[in-house]
Amino acid sequence: MENSTQSSSYPSIELNGEEFWPLSGKPYFDIILTKSHVKPLYQLGIPPKLDPILPSGSIPMVLTFGDKSWEMTYNGEKRHKLLDRQSWGAFVDENNLKAGDGLVFELKECNKTKIIFRVQILRGDIPDELLEMAARESEKPIVIE
Repeated sequence: MENSTQSSSYPSIELNGEEFWPLSGKPYFDIILTKSHVKPLYQLGIPPKLDPILPSGSIPMVLTFGDKSWEMTYNGEKRHKLLDRQSWGAFVDENNLKAGDGLVFELKECNKTKIIFRVQILRGDIPDELLEMAARESEKPIVIE
């Protein structure tokens, strides 16, 4: 029988409260980034499930993460709804995003003149300190709380 206090001996990672939050019930979409989302192509399309909610046309869009905002253009007049590459590329680069990272886009505001998404970034890589510990103690599980 395992001791219930044993899990406290494993490392935990502290998360900044500004980076993660429960979804509010507003529309959202999530993606796992691929090579086409990041360098050198910088392409991001909005999934068709949001078509009934988002306006058509070329509309200013804002992505927020933490205390920063990135202004870009939502191109919703075509079949594939895309963000402008230059601004999306700036968001990718400034947040050091890589293929394998997960993003959750929660719609905060949407009208005919502006769209705002709040973004959560879920890094796809495992921190070096956990990898080192796993190599030293392969028989013990790593617990992330």
